[in-house]
Amino acid sequence: MHSALLQRISTRPDGPLDITWLAAETSRLPLGRIRLRWEPASRNGWDVRTYLGLTTAEVLLGSWPAAPDDWPRLVRPTLYEVTGLCAALSFATDALDLSNRLGRFLRII
Repeated sequence: MHSALLQRISTRPDGPLDITWLAAETSRLPLGRIRLRWEPASRNGWDVRTYLGLTTAEVLLGSWPAAPDDWPRLVRPTLYEVTGLCAALSFATDALDLSNRLGRFLRII
């Protein structure tokens, strides 16, 4: 079995996935990070699974059984959308935190 941590996705539709290899069993994923796991399928191709790190758990994001050898092209749209969603949620969370701090500051004044 192979396992990697997704680092970056190219903005080009046919661009590469930048990964960092992971040990066979590593600790839980940090919030918003994606782990790719793949192993040879029983008959042909690869069984590919992706996991998303949440605050308290690691959840299955997607599964592609018996994916062809060019499986990165197959999973890329899902990974691209999820990383964009995670970035947007992170930005919104930071903006909300800043707004709450500013509101507390203004109440003190």
